[in-house]
Amino acid sequence: MNPKEVLEYAKKNNVAIVDFRFTDWPGVWQHCSYPIGEISESVFEDGMGFDGSSIRGWQVINESDMLMVPDPETAFIDPFLSHPTLAVICNIEDPITRQPYSRDPRWIARKAELHGLR
Repeated sequence: MNPKEVLEYAKKNNVAIVDFRFTDWPGVWQHCSYPIGEISESVFEDGMGFDGSSIRGWQVINESDMLMVPDPETAFIDPFLSHPTLAVICNIEDPITRQPYSRDPRWIARKAELHGLR
């Protein structure tokens, strides 16, 4: 799905909450939830800011600004929550350079996959 299709899917399924998820270095799920009304197509490009110093082993406090950039192809309705919730897995980026974060497990997996394609 592309961002527009994700939002249409959310509307069709009466989604109330969007839960942006990523894993930390040890592989523990981290997430932030937002009301669906706060999410637009631009979020899938611009990302959502968060404090990387609150994630174990990631950033020091003076370099803690980070971005969660939702991957629209990972969107799904979480069947285990009481309110209709759209879950989307995110890539983590530096907000200034927009480069993938070196400790993001998804980035590490993508690098390994790209290395294997050579």
